[in-house]
Amino acid sequence: MSLLTAEKVNIARGTNELFPVFLKLDNFYTLLVGAGNVGLEKVSAMLNNSPEACISVVATTVSAEFAAYVAPYANVSVHQRPFEDEDLEGVSLVVLATDHFPLHQYIYELCKERGVLLNVADTPELCDMYLGSIVQKGNLKIAISTNGKSPTMAKRLKEVLNESLPAEVDDALHHLSRLRDRLKGDFSYKVKRMNEYTAELAEPGKRVSVSQNVWRLLIAAVAILSVLILLMILI
Repeated sequence: MSLLTAEKVNIARGTNELFPVFLKLDNFYTLLVGAGNVGLEKVSAMLNNSPEACISVVATTVSAEFAAYVAPYANVSVHQRPFEDEDLEGVSLVVLATDHFPLHQYIYELCKERGVLLNVADTPELCDMYLGSIVQKGNLKIAISTNGKSPTMAKRLKEVLNESLPAEVDDALHHLSRLRDRLKGDFSYKVKRMNEYTAELAEPGKRVSVSQNVWRLLIAAVAILSVLILLMILI
């Protein structure tokens, strides 16, 4: 290994090496083991982001709060019994939310054998993935990760972004999407034009608050769309 490569590796080891992925939970089956307070936290995080997620829940005890929360979701099935090896059949993702570490360790070994992704509450060393803090404004979704170091920090950042980003940011996304669809040319041309329209947001010396940036983007998108529609009418 060259010195330059070694240096890059050492730098990388001191940073967050997790690869962000947005999963379509309704495209596969998820198993949640545990239906107490932690299980409720996990299932609500999944359903808040993917209401159609296919989730099977296995737990020896199901809290009243958990049962009430999942009751409206026909895509969530609850089985009040101990975990069985057969519960992993056809499952692509497993989330463990009990206080029984030996059970977690056992299911971890099964998941490794079968190539099933695993998330274990409060046990980073057993996790293949984390359920991060999520900020959502319509179609805009931002996932926050602290590499398992501080969920509290992720929570605080979520609060800051939720307060800073106005709900109208989703309107801006819709306008920009319509603008992109109206642009002529290949993909590279569209990317270039969209980059030009939004370049001011990243220019040094012109950065303002998040809210102001979003409003500028919204106003610019509306103005551009108005011109395009006018031209189409005249032509």
